Amino acid sequence: MMRRILTMLVAPAALAMQLVAAPAMAQQGDTLEIPEAPGAAMALPKRGSTMQRVEEQFGAPVRIIDAVGDPPITRWVYEDFTVYFEFDRVIHPVRRSSHTGHGVTATVTP
Repeated sequence: MMRRILTMLVAPAALAMQLVAAPAMAQQGDTLEIPEAPGAAMALPKRGSTMQRVEEQFGAPVRIIDAVGDPPITRWVYEDFTVYFEFDRVIHPVRRSSHTGHGVTATVTP
């Protein structure tokens, strides 16, 4: 009986101490700073832009790969990125990987 009364008195106090200490514990720890990758802030064509708009904004591509498939998908290759078009609209810009120069890293654009 005494044990039960003691548990009823101590349990709420222990809970209260945990609730008070939790915010202090949540603030402890190290801060990890991750530097931005080189070229991460590079502007890319926006989805839905026309070929004309891309050329006005970024200049002529280094290489144009003719349309393939149905719907036709065309690629414009620039030095640092490639733009995929469906008909004459951007569907996906892809930044080249900086570590090898051969691969690509997909980027999401709004």
